[in-house]
Amino acid sequence: MSSTIVAIKNLKREFILGEQTVKALNDVSFTIETGEFISIMGSSGSGKTTLLNILGCLEKPTDGEYLLDGISVNELSKNELAGLRNKKLGFVFQSYNLLARTSAIENVELPLLYNNEFSASQRKEKAIKALEAVKLLDRMYHLPSQLSGGQQQRVAIARALVNDPIMILADEATGNLDSRTSYEIMMLIQDLNTNHGKTIVFVTHERDIAAFSKRTITLKDGYILSDTINKNVISAKELLASLPPLNEPPNPSK
Repeated sequence: MSSTIVAIKNLKREFILGEQTVKALNDVSFTIETGEFISIMGSSGSGKTTLLNILGCLEKPTDGEYLLDGISVNELSKNELAGLRNKKLGFVFQSYNLLARTSAIENVELPLLYNNEFSASQRKEKAIKALEAVKLLDRMYHLPSQLSGGQQQRVAIARALVNDPIMILADEATGNLDSRTSYEIMMLIQDLNTNHGKTIVFVTHERDIAAFSKRTITLKDGYILSDTINKNVISAKELLASLPPLNEPPNPSK
């Protein structure tokens, strides 16, 4: 039985630039249920980054209501917002945001350092489990510079998983990757959603990436232009299987 993780009602976010008021979000309303995989689409300036920041408790709305797992975000202090982020949310960014001189497993452990509920051995155990989920156990002691872009993004996803968040927020998480590696990451995201029940919100400007999700919210000029169920979700696993092997050049006649 599904439950509502996110409830947003009449959300507005305004910025003052000199004498001008910029309306980044204008009267946005929607809900997200447990186990959904949603993409948020829109061109530059559509409001999708502002929406992601609010969903991620990185900033507050100017007006309207945002409930995260039944908690009113609007009423929280900065410290309370930080605590909510750490316990309930996982983040995956386009640029990976890994510490360069820190091994994969140590990068994954980072969110747990702010949680005094876990001992050092428990942190390591949870980090190993998260790396296993993204199929990167054999690289746990490698530095980011020793990993490919796709492997670095897998470490970032493991870091997002380590606190067992109720929702994972991904910001253009395939933006720095080639097509094949992007499909590999999307196959992992689909697996986490379908087989592990993770709720995913994936911000992208690419329609072919949004096609891997089950629902797409499209923003334009701070408004929701459309909110649609994707009836023909593309399988990243099947798409990967259809690609020629890496050592085989594509055949233009196919």
